[in-house]
Amino acid sequence: MLAGRNRSRRSGAAQRDPERTRGRLLRAAFQEMHRSGFRSADLDVILAAAGVTKGALYYHFDNKEALGYAVVDEVMASDLHQKWVQPLRNAKNPIDVLVRIVRSESLKRKDVQRSCPLLNLSQEMSGLDEGFRRRTARVYKDWHNAMAEALREGQKQRVVRSDINANETATFLIATWEGYVVLGKNSQDPRMMRSGQRNVSGQIESLRPARGRTRVASRG
Repeated sequence: MLAGRNRSRRSGAAQRDPERTRGRLLRAAFQEMHRSGFRSADLDVILAAAGVTKGALYYHFDNKEALGYAVVDEVMASDLHQKWVQPLRNAKNPIDVLVRIVRSESLKRKDVQRSCPLLNLSQEMSGLDEGFRRRTARVYKDWHNAMAEALREGQKQRVVRSDINANETATFLIATWEGYVVLGKNSQDPRMMRSGQRNVSGQIESLRPARGRTRVASRG
């Protein structure tokens, strides 16, 4: 792991537009971590992609770990919030929203091969670094809580079956979906994710009260 740098070594470039520089570093680091994993992520590749100097990097982050932690806290958490959490807030029908999100997942081969960045990092680092484990666990918890709360609200509105446990159902859906993501990455076959979309959508549809269920169209 990289040693920290003295904060007094600050770059003039970072001082001119620090927030923009920091944002570029985070996005570049996210892309490199998604492609190569955290341990194999190359700081020179990140700097080149961000178009900044090493001095700018150490102006914002003490070391590689600090950069990686910020990627989880600010990039991965934000991306998941936009994709899953925000759409579920005040949703008239969480079933419709969840099905739409699942069916919107990219089936491009390159996306299936690269897999879910949160899942990748959790698998890679949770057993090695407590900082990463806590951070990825927090993102998963936010995802779970948003889904469980939406299902509970749907039960109040009578658009979700009253006999399910919202917490357990949210855990099951996340685990099932991420399981398909793992299998898709391993097989490198988009058909696996297409099957996942179909079957997870079917599980979500089954949460509707009997009178409101619709048949999920078969795909592929």
